[in-house]
Amino acid sequence: MNERELLKTFGANIKHYRGILKWSQAELAENVDISINFLSDIETGKKWASPTTMVKFADAFNIEVYELFKPEKIMPDKANSIIQKYTGDVFTAISQIRDIYLKQLV
Repeated sequence: MNERELLKTFGANIKHYRGILKWSQAELAENVDISINFLSDIETGKKWASPTTMVKFADAFNIEVYELFKPEKIMPDKANSIIQKYTGDVFTAISQIRDIYLKQLV
């Protein structure tokens, strides 16, 4: 991973954790004592936060600082929820087909 990719990963993780807490950019910016514009630049991978601000982010999210640099999961949470929803639908359809088939055998 090069520096540009690390910067993008850092920004994406800030946005991800902010989303988990359902905070607006204004709420997070106030919590870590930075401007909304600076937060936007961080989240879009345009600027780095200082080490002190990185610690503030980690504290706000109740995580360790290194977690802000971990690459995104292979399957984002949104994709997992979609898979779970349709997996249930598939099992329901299979059960219904099985029941119809079994009734025809009797």
